[in-house]
Parts: sequence; structure tokens; C-alpha cells
Amino acid sequence: MAAEPEDELTIDELAQAVGMTVRNVRAHQSRGLLPPPEIRGRTGFYGPEHVSRLELVKDLQAEGFNLEAIRRILEATPGGVSPLLQFTRAVVQPFSDEEPEIREATALGERWGDQLTPELTEKLVKQGFVRPLADGRVELPSPRLNRVATELAELGVPLTAVVEVGAILRKESEAIAKAYVKVFLEHVWRPFHEAGEPAERWPEVREALERIRPLAAESVVGAFGVAMTEAVERALERELARIGGEKPRKR
Repeated sequence: MAAEPEDELTIDELAQAVGMTVRNVRAHQSRGLLPPPEIRGRTGFYGPEHVSRLELVKDLQAEGFNLEAIRRILEATPGGVSPLLQFTRAVVQPFSDEEPEIREATALGERWGDQLTPELTEKLVKQGFVRPLADGRVELPSPRLNRVATELAELGVPLTAVVEVGAILRKESEAIAKAYVKVFLEHVWRPFHEAGEPAERWPEVREALERIRPLAAESVVGAFGVAMTEAVERALERELARIGGEKPRKR
């Protein structure tokens, strides 16, 4: 009798291969998430496609999809879920490469002293620059912004002014983010959706999203450079006019 191919697995071997319990494998199969095995005699045999399917289900669960949503995704994209998963990962991955910092809440008080009033703390939390944690610590989503605040303080800028600038940054950043999301939805996603979301175009959509992200950041830096130059020039003109007793020119 010929030996069975190594890629043929019993349900126990399949569960072990993907790091799941046999009970979960059976549950996924009953939900329609896993194709039935090939039955020979009284034994079901599974192949590489079953391993890939279960790994995909685990990946989608890790991305936050529940099992019912995963079932609908698998039904809607037979044989082509990988591009969808890659697109999902591109959507949910952090925009910045920064790693949030976790600190003791008391450390912020020690750093800012009496300047850190309950009102300012509430504003920082509302702006999303500080996130309280349940264990008495806080998360700083953007250590870069925290370093900027520290350096501004070293220049003599009070925390109240730093928080005011942060509020403006948050408001303007939200407007910019919404503008770019709108561009992506109107000119990339909706045409793709109206075309029936063809499987062969998933990589194209994912690439568009990945390219828009750095383009948005570059455009912000470029536009800010122009705006900052003009603002400094106008402010300097006003100061020179004030010192010289002249009326500043309107620009």
C-alpha cells in the first residue's frame, strides 16, 4: 500500500499544525469557515489549503474581525482573501512609526509642577495627547510631541501656551486628515467598490492607501514650511514697525 502524502493531515494533526484545539477546528468548520475534509473510510483528511484557511481566520481575528464577519468575507472573496487582509493591515497600522510611552502619572506632575492643573490635564486628555490607564499610569501616544513641549518649556513657554498650541495642532490636523480620507474614498475606494471590488484590483487599492499616507505627511511639512516663513516675515515686519513707530504694512 502506498504511503499517504505528508501534506494529508487528520483533524488532530491539523489542529496541532495551526496551534488550535480540535474543538475550535470543528467549530470553524460548522460555521462554514473551513471546507470539509476528504473522507476516506471513516477518517477525514485535510491538506495545505485547510492550514492556509485556518491561518487566515486567525489573522483576520487578530485584526479585530469576529467570526461572522470573517465568514462573510470568505464568502465574498472566494480564493482571493489575501489581498483583502493586506489592505486591512494597511488601514489599521499606525500612521506614525512612533512607539507610545508609558509613564507614571506622578512623573508628569513632577515635570510640570503647579502648571499642570486639573483643567490643563483634562484638555490634554481631550486632545488625545495623554491617555490615562487603569493602573495609575498614563500613555503618551506621541513622545515626539512630548519632547517638543519639554523644549518649549526650556525656552520659557508656559504649559498653558503649549496646550493652546496643541489644541490648534489637533484641530488643524483633524481637518487635514479628513481631507485626505475624503480624497481616498472619493477617488480610489468608491470607484473600486462601484466596479464590484474585483479581486485583481485589491493590490492597487492597497498601494494607493500606502502611498497616500506618506504623501499626506510630506504635504503637511511642505505647506507648514511656506506658512511658517510667511508668518515669521509678517510678525517681524510688525515688530520692526512698532519699534520704529511706523504703521505696519498689510499683507
